Amino acid sequence: MRRPVTRRLYAALATAALAAGTGVVLSMPEASAATGGVTGYATQNGGTTGGAGGQTVRATTGTAIHAALCGRASSSTPITIQVEGTINHGNTEKVSGTSCNTAAGVIELKQISNVTIVGVGGGAVFDQLGIHMRDARNIIIQNVTVRNVKKSGSPTSNGGDAIGMESNVRNVWVDHVTLEASGGESEGFDGLFDMKDNTQYVTLSYSILRNSGRGGLVGSSESDLSNSFITYHHNLYENIDSRAPLLRGGTAHIYNNHYVRLNESGINSRAGARAKVDNNYFKDSKDVLGTFYTDAAGYWQVSGNTFDNVTWSSPGSENHPAGPDPQSNTTISIPYAYSLDAAACVPNIVSQTAGADKGLQVSNGSCSPQTPSPTPTPTPTQTSPTPGPTTPTPGPTQPGGTNLSIGAGSDGSSKADGTSYGNVRDGDMSTYWSPAGSTGSISIKWGSPTTVSKINIREASGSAGSIRSWRVLNGDTGAVLTSGSGAGVITVPRTSLQKITFEITGATGTPKVAEYETYAG
Repeated sequence: MRRPVTRRLYAALATAALAAGTGVVLSMPEASAATGGVTGYATQNGGTTGGAGGQTVRATTGTAIHAALCGRASSSTPITIQVEGTINHGNTEKVSGTSCNTAAGVIELKQISNVTIVGVGGGAVFDQLGIHMRDARNIIIQNVTVRNVKKSGSPTSNGGDAIGMESNVRNVWVDHVTLEASGGESEGFDGLFDMKDNTQYVTLSYSILRNSGRGGLVGSSESDLSNSFITYHHNLYENIDSRAPLLRGGTAHIYNNHYVRLNESGINSRAGARAKVDNNYFKDSKDVLGTFYTDAAGYWQVSGNTFDNVTWSSPGSENHPAGPDPQSNTTISIPYAYSLDAAACVPNIVSQTAGADKGLQVSNGSCSPQTPSPTPTPTPTQTSPTPGPTTPTPGPTQPGGTNLSIGAGSDGSSKADGTSYGNVRDGDMSTYWSPAGSTGSISIKWGSPTTVSKINIREASGSAGSIRSWRVLNGDTGAVLTSGSGAGVITVPRTSLQKITFEITGATGTPKVAEYETYAG
């Protein structure tokens, strides 16, 4: 159940934060989603909404960003953090709380969900300080600059990645950002945009990546093949040595990007990766597409690209350029709608739209920039809301009717030794299912469509309160029906389905689900 966030809680947080000089300011009306619509693979797997529907917080320091995350009612309570000014090591400290897991010297989005970070006002610059997502879901990063993040030398942040995602990250939209370094690995820099260890459903759009040895990778090694479903579109890659991007396994859709001065290699599809490469413009570059530095082949489907002063090296045992006349060697189906600008106009449209502080303009699909009509968003002020009397919100009551789980089937993710999927539908509170770790999923399923509008998650004795955050999914389609925190009665949109999944995304210790009850009303 998503717990209500009271005006009193946010007023108290704002007062405490301002008194501490953290630079966080709160606004009570609900925030809108980020300007413009999410695109690409981030629209799949239930979609990406970030902090839509939650509170808006203004932050001028990294500590304030952490304080906003830690001040939420739970790690999944939606929040939009509007950032203005320069965020650096000097103003980014660790903040503790039950809804966060932060660290000094890096913006940590760890074991959390439903967050938007958006630059506003005079701009937001993360100077020598990276943004790190780990065990995170439904995140939007928009209209910010991240520059000169180092993995060696001083100061270091986020392993040298400007934006990095790793360890079970899902549904991230990074849009209208500028990511830049001042050199390569020998100067202490690493990747600008990296994904590792089971990161999926990510879109990078209308962004600038420049002046770096490494643009970004998908998969940290030839054995890290769990990352997939990444879209790159309308981005500028400029003065990048390699990894634009490097793909190890998985599927990527790469369209309408402008590549200028890829010095050693560009799109490096390897270890079984599959890249759909449409209507990009490559200029003054070398080996812009192929499998490089390995004999583990990757694949590509190409159409409509322009190669302007591109040179190609000779094939070798670990060097397999796609050119000089790139041909498709696979076929890739894209599950979402998109519009392709002609490659000839890509340099112009990308120059007008890509990067932070460009007014969030996008292409209209016909090579012309347009500014989407934003949903009105409140402007946070320095005045904390006056707390008024609050009335406790009554919790849901025990559902009535028949528990549809009795007699149904069940399955799930890896289970702990000695537990069983069937224990959640046997009506016995002394038996239970546990995931193999602190997170996992359990499903109830039927042989024919069954209408469900409520579920009841009952934790076994001795583990009550261990479930912190969760999502309920339509097991037939993968759509997210609702999300929240804590076990108990959960209302979902009335849905006819054959499988309904309860996914634990955060917990203290190993949770124990004794009963997973389902009800029609």
